[in-house]
Amino acid sequence: MPERTLRNRILCRLSSADRALLEPHLERVELPLRTPLEVRNKRIEHAYFLEDGIASVVANGTNDTSIEVGLIGSEVMTGLAVVMGADRAAHATYMQVAGMGYRVPAEALRHAIEQSAELQRIFLRFAHTFFVQATYTALANGRNKVEERLARWLLMAHDRIEGDELPLTHEFLAIMLGVRRAGVTTAIKILAERGLVQPRRRMIRITDRAGLKKVSNGAYGPAAAEIEKVFARS
Repeated sequence: MPERTLRNRILCRLSSADRALLEPHLERVELPLRTPLEVRNKRIEHAYFLEDGIASVVANGTNDTSIEVGLIGSEVMTGLAVVMGADRAAHATYMQVAGMGYRVPAEALRHAIEQSAELQRIFLRFAHTFFVQATYTALANGRNKVEERLARWLLMAHDRIEGDELPLTHEFLAIMLGVRRAGVTTAIKILAERGLVQPRRRMIRITDRAGLKKVSNGAYGPAAAEIEKVFARS
C-alpha cells in the first residue's frame, strides 16, 4: 500500500515496519450515512481509519436521550477501547457524513500492538487527542449557549471535510447537541442572520469561518490544537 494512496493521517504517519503489521488486514470499505462502526456495550469487531466522512461517538442516557461526545475524521481512528486493552464499546459510533476508509479486525489490531511498542505509543497519543476533544465538548455543553456550541460543532465538522457544505439536517444536529430541534433551528437562524452560514435543505454552507470562531466564545480551538501538536511530534 504506497503511502501516497493513504488519506488517513494516522496511517500516513506510521513507519513502513509498523504499517506492514496492519497492511495485510486492512480492508477498504465504503461507509454510507448512519453506518454503525461500534455498538454500545457490544464487542468491537473492527477499528476504522477514515479517509473522508465523519463519524459521531454518541452517548445514550436515560429515557432514550442521546448526545454526541466526540467527532472522528481522518485525523484519528475508531477502536480506541481496543488500543487501551478493552474489547467493548462504551458508546455508539456511526457515520454522520458518508465517506470511505479502511477497517482492520480488532484481533489483528491487538496483535500488531503487541508486536510493536512504537505502534502502541502512536495510537495512544491519538487516543489522548480524542479524550481532550471529549472533555472540551463536555465543557462547551455545560457552559456555552446553543448557538456557541453549534458554531464550535460546525467548525469541527468543517475541519474534517473537503469544501464548505455540510450535509446535515436539523434533526441530526439536535441529537448531536443534545437539544430540541426547535433550539437548533433558532441557533441556525442566529448564525445565518450574522452571515456565518447559509442553511439549505439538508445542508449547511459555511460562509464565514472566522466569524464562527468568534461566536464559539472560546469553545473551539484547544482540541484542534492538541491534534496538530501530536502530529508535529509523530
